[in-house]
This record gives sequence, C-alpha cells and structure tokens, in this order.
Amino acid sequence: MNTNNPAPQSERRIVVLDGYVANSGDLSWEELGRLGDLKVYDRTAPSEVVDRCQGAFAVFVNKVVIDADTIALLPDLKFIGVLATGYNNVDTAAARSAGITVCNVPDYSSASVAQTVFALLLAITNRAETYTDSVVRGDWTNCIDFSYRLSPIEELDGLTMAVYGLGNIGMRVAKIANAFGMKVVSATSKSADSLPDFIEKVPLDEMLRRADVLSLNAPLCNDNRHFICTETLALMKPSAILINTARGGLVDEHALADALQNGKLAAAGLDVLEHEPPHADCPLIGLSNCLITPHVAWQSTAARRRLLKVSAANLAAFISGTPQNSVN
Repeated sequence: MNTNNPAPQSERRIVVLDGYVANSGDLSWEELGRLGDLKVYDRTAPSEVVDRCQGAFAVFVNKVVIDADTIALLPDLKFIGVLATGYNNVDTAAARSAGITVCNVPDYSSASVAQTVFALLLAITNRAETYTDSVVRGDWTNCIDFSYRLSPIEELDGLTMAVYGLGNIGMRVAKIANAFGMKVVSATSKSADSLPDFIEKVPLDEMLRRADVLSLNAPLCNDNRHFICTETLALMKPSAILINTARGGLVDEHALADALQNGKLAAAGLDVLEHEPPHADCPLIGLSNCLITPHVAWQSTAARRRLLKVSAANLAAFISGTPQNSVN
C-alpha cells in the first residue's frame, strides 16, 4: 500500500505546469480534476515553478524541469506526473530520495508517430501539396494535356526501409512499410529469431548502405548522439531519404544540410530538431529537399486524449496505493 498517506480529495492540490501543448482547450482535464483541486497553467517559466507548486500534492509537467533544488523546496509534493513518455526533465533520483513517485505515459503516441513517418515520406515521394498548389494556380486548367508532371513520383513498393530503433514505434513503422511492399532491414539488438519474418536483421553499415529510406525511431542517448553524421551519411545512397520523428540530437544538422545541398542525400523529412524551437540559423530550414514539421508527430487528437486519460489514471492508481507506470 501507499505509505505517503494522501490527503483527502478536497485538500489534494494538483498542478499542471505546462498543459497548453498537450491540451490547448480542445480536450478536457475533467478526469484529473476529479482527483483533487486542479490548477492548470498553459506555460510556466523556470522562475515560477516553485511558487506555483507550493502546497501541491501532485504536479504534472511536459517539458518543465523539476530538478533536485526544486524538489527540496516542495515538502508537500508526493507525485510527479510526466505528460509524455520521456522524463529526462525530472530528477528521478532526487524525487525517489524525497519519497516522491514519478510516473510517465508510455506508448500513447506510437500509432500517431508511425503515421507521421509515412506522412513525411509520402509528402516527399508524391508531392501532393506541390501538385495541389499548382492546380490552385490554374496550371491544370490551362494545360493542353489531361495530366502533367512537376517532379518524379517514387513508388515505395520494392524499396528498402531501414528502421533504426525497433521499439513500439519502430515496429509499427516496419509493419506499415511491409504493407507498402517495402523490404525492411534493421540493425537491431533483438535476436533475429524474435523478429517477424518480414524484418531482416543486418549489421549497421549494411543497413545504411541498403536503405532507400532510413527511419530514425530510437531514443537519444550518449552513444548515439549525432548518429547521422558525415561518416554515416557517406555510407548511404545519394538517392536515399532520411525520416526523423525520434529526437533531433540523433542528427548532426550541419552534416545533413551539406549532404542535402550537395547531392549526397535525396531528401529528408524531420519532425524534430536539435534545438526546439529551432535557432534562427538552423541550416536545414528553407532547404527545398528538407520537409520540417514542428514536433507534431505525437500529437494526434486520439494520442493526446490517451495521454490525459493515462495521466489521470496514473495519479488515481498512486492514490489508491497501487502505482502504475512509475519510472523511479
């Protein structure tokens, strides 16, 4: 049972420090609100964190940092809920030492992210938006032929999809690629015997060389920071396409920009950058063969609804004495 002796519901203060991105008003905080006296802030500056959390029993954060110094100033805090899967913005060791449970929301956005991988890929291969803009300009109305071609349209069928990171998202990407008729390869740590028949386990160098499309779906760690760099890009086909919906730090942006500008890589579709929001001098923004979306892969309405539902369930489980999704 929970030894933290939660306060009665009427005295239970719950604070959401940066709720806007997860719920800008199109969803409801009702399930979380049933568990106590809820206060939701759209955004919270670092200087405001301690003051807003004073007296709180539970605090929810998405990207706001809760470090050891902050935890030391919040003696009433018993629970930290992360409105995301990644929780590197919370000092989990300091929280554990203070008797605070930290819970995240795993696997809520896998379908949404995998879908975005192919939204970016199809935008590159089929150029539907480019053709739509052309039609709106009147090009089709004024065309003497029933059809015309602005750029080559590539078929995915028969191409090789390399998946870097075969977790929940990577496996979904592999399954969708297989449904498109693509060959799937991965330099995974999983045993070949544990993989579906349609995924071929290969060495890392071979995966890069064979990739017609490389999808990055691995978490970022010290060992793979700037995995995509001058050396790895040199192994890839000039016709290859890079898709990154994982973490911006997996890519050396200057090396990628050089490859895209100098014919060493055909195109890239990125939902994440190393700095978010990006710096004004980001070398990738504005390149004609680089599509960039603002870290939206995770945020389908269905995924955000699951995020809020599981977040409330995490706190309810903690209050009942049976914590779930604890990361510390």
